Amino acid sequence: MNHYETVFILNPVLSDEQIAETVKKFEDFLINNGAKMVSKENWGLKKLAYAIQHKKSGFYHLFEFAAPGEVIAPYEQEFKREERVMRFLTVKLDKHAIEWAEKRRSRLKTKA
Repeated sequence: MNHYETVFILNPVLSDEQIAETVKKFEDFLINNGAKMVSKENWGLKKLAYAIQHKKSGFYHLFEFAAPGEVIAPYEQEFKREERVMRFLTVKLDKHAIEWAEKRRSRLKTKA
């Protein structure tokens, strides 16, 4: 199983209920396809560097997970089909990135 990280931006006009529903949909997709969720974070509403679909802000979410490689293509296909998602990016983490992500999570826990 490889480690991956996905950041996706949701449309800023969505209600809290719609955002939760969309995030749950992608989390369930991963779990149902054999992935193990390591971490998920809601970064909230952030201003975009440039307009996407005539929007200047969006709700950012981060998933960190371990999954077999064959899960990623259908996972990204789901993002392309979902009209609530403005952008997404999935990257495979190497050992250094995994270590850095663990440090980042531990720093966030100590701040909270």
